[in-house]
Amino acid sequence: MSDASYRDAIFSTPLDRVARFSFDEQVVACFPDMIRRSVPGYGQILGMLGVIAERHLRHGAHVYDLGCSLGAVGLALAGRLPPEAFSLTGVDLSPAMVARARETFASESPEHAIEIVEGDIRHLDYRPSGMVVLNFTLQFLAPGDRDAVIEALYTALEPGGVLVLSEKVVAEDEQDNAWLVERYHDFKRANGYSELEISQKRNALENVLVPDTLDAHRARLARAGFARSQVWFQYLNFASLIAFKP
Repeated sequence: MSDASYRDAIFSTPLDRVARFSFDEQVVACFPDMIRRSVPGYGQILGMLGVIAERHLRHGAHVYDLGCSLGAVGLALAGRLPPEAFSLTGVDLSPAMVARARETFASESPEHAIEIVEGDIRHLDYRPSGMVVLNFTLQFLAPGDRDAVIEALYTALEPGGVLVLSEKVVAEDEQDNAWLVERYHDFKRANGYSELEISQKRNALENVLVPDTLDAHRARLARAGFARSQVWFQYLNFASLIAFKP
């Protein structure tokens, strides 16, 4: 991205009260560094989205990137596919994210038909689309809202369309889950986060990011009508699934 990003140091000093995590301007300023150091495999997931689109997206079809943040999905597709191959709508609830993403696409991919809108993905009037990407977004919705969103996306997808769903996940077995969480914290330590940062970030995300098990995701996809889904990527407790509409 053309705009300089800053190192994530939001939780590097002791806070008397750790506020609920939100995607505000402070997060936007350091988001590329934050997600690189906090989400195992994020770069690999982005790198494959263009490949998946090449294989599964009808030429000229529409794509949704829901919870688009700074527009990394659109940039990944634009870097792989020509302008006439697709149009994309990115949606985010954060005004700061939307503003920065619009600036990025205007400067880096002006020839592609990419629109960024501010909105709540629970209340959109979805248009027919060939591909929908939910990259670490569903986990921030209240659990009771998730089925309705997936059902709406199934309805919006064209026959043969695909949904890519990337999420932080919980293991079914308590011991397995504890091991994954411990190794995830090791991952963050290896990327330069201190014990204080790890602890305060965890507190800020409590009851904000509520993960599901992989089985829960598969069951939700099946209830919505997706006849087939599979995990195509997993790195520790972060995974990406692809679901196929018949």
